[in-house]
Amino acid sequence: MNEYIAYCGLDCETCEARIATVNDDNQLREKVAKLWSELNGVEISPEMINCVGCRIDGVKTPFCDSICPIRKCASARKYETCADCAEIEECEKVKMIFENNANALKNLKRI
Repeated sequence: MNEYIAYCGLDCETCEARIATVNDDNQLREKVAKLWSELNGVEISPEMINCVGCRIDGVKTPFCDSICPIRKCASARKYETCADCAEIEECEKVKMIFENNANALKNLKRI
């Protein structure tokens, strides 16, 4: 399985936070921090925009590292991704991801 596919099916390889990290692009970090702050109603600083990918060893954004309920659940259950879960179709944790990104579920079903 592509290691850049997150537990939820999002493609970390296309995530601007990962791109900013890999390219050490501070302008992109600032852009992402501003956008994510507006979308989430919380203050996110450019320094928080460091992530190599959800399932890859290395730095993560604070949300991905310790807050994301999807990552916590799948990791605790020792799943490679949410595709390993029998409850994936009814799961409230990933429901919003699938509703907002049709490719996420497709990514997981390709396994």
